[in-house]
Amino acid sequence: MSTVPFNPLFRLAAQPWSALAGLGPIVSDALARTLSGDPAERVLDRTLRAHRDLSREGRQALKEAVFNVGLWRRRLAFLLGSEDAAPAQLLFALLHGLAGVPAPEAAAWAGLDSPLPLNTGEPPSLALRASLPDWLADHFLRELGPEAEDFCAHLNVPGPITLRVNPARLSREALAARLASEGVATRPGTWSPLALHVDGPRPNLYALESLREGLFEVQDEGSQLLGLLVEARPGETVLDLCAGAGGKTLQLGAAMGDKGRLMAYDPDAERLDRLQQRSSRAGLTRVQVLRTLPSPGLGADRVLADVPCSELGSLRRGPDLRFRLTPDVLSRFTAIQRDLLARAGDVVRPGGRVVYATCTVNHAENQDVVADFLRSRPDFHSVRPGAGWLPDTCVQDGFLLVTPHRHGTDGFFAAVLERSESAG
Repeated sequence: MSTVPFNPLFRLAAQPWSALAGLGPIVSDALARTLSGDPAERVLDRTLRAHRDLSREGRQALKEAVFNVGLWRRRLAFLLGSEDAAPAQLLFALLHGLAGVPAPEAAAWAGLDSPLPLNTGEPPSLALRASLPDWLADHFLRELGPEAEDFCAHLNVPGPITLRVNPARLSREALAARLASEGVATRPGTWSPLALHVDGPRPNLYALESLREGLFEVQDEGSQLLGLLVEARPGETVLDLCAGAGGKTLQLGAAMGDKGRLMAYDPDAERLDRLQQRSSRAGLTRVQVLRTLPSPGLGADRVLADVPCSELGSLRRGPDLRFRLTPDVLSRFTAIQRDLLARAGDVVRPGGRVVYATCTVNHAENQDVVADFLRSRPDFHSVRPGAGWLPDTCVQDGFLLVTPHRHGTDGFFAAVLERSESAG
């Protein structure tokens, strides 16, 4: 790891802030809605739809203003010395205090008559420096100790756009060449052999013929590792117990070569319907969606339980997600996590494998759930994740643990649990 501290503010200086000139009322309205609790993505989408005549630079500046005021609101309030600052004042603090825009221009582009005085010096707490609720900063300090500062800094820049090649259709190298022909530059991922990171400006992926042909899916590199840990093989019976819209289900199906029995369960019927559509696009014919939980006698070879969680590992994916959480999120999901892991243990055959996974950084949802399961199920034992292929830097205390500051991925945890051959 680099000894130079990561500074999430550097990217702010490169934004086309001058394109905000004359957009004051539009920006202030969008900021007011975001700060009042409307999801930033939704606010921005509606605002851009209502102002289709904006230049490319204007759209970019508007997006960065909405996202970064929403993200940095606590640090901006510290700069202003007020928790009740108006949107235009917060925008001024962002432009001048964090992005380095000269005060007169920052005031004009924010729609103010004159510059405002700002506090100088470093904010005194991690919560203020990283713009987090106090309880959440305290949690990361407990979980990560001296790494908390670096971790939180990396939560304050957008994550990369990462693609997962469909190996049933083509190789990663062939996909990179195909995307280049469609005007999308990529580079290989570091940890997953299936990953490509998009370089340059965000493309409209959904307009690409390669996506419509099922050649790739959008999936964080850390998420890809979860599917790889299952090590699904052709001809096996594999269950994705918390399938969602099915990104990892499709990954498992490709690993199985579309041979065997692949089942996907999720309580959201609409998500399962989308999964069936995506399966067809990806060329998978053996995906079976389950509308009810499978019975204990299923006898699956492998089960992936990527369970609902507090999602603290993916906070960089939304600038306002952290401010819509409450402290009870740290314990809200533990009961259902324990239940789902127990169900996974019941449906896997002797000698089979369960991968328990979350996208959070929280011992109560990760290590503690696994420890309780192993105490109650002596027929299971934990094994090193990805033996023979996963680098040691992705493994901590016998579990997969990847994070934005160490690996460039979202934060993910996974335990690989195998059932004894003599079980039952």
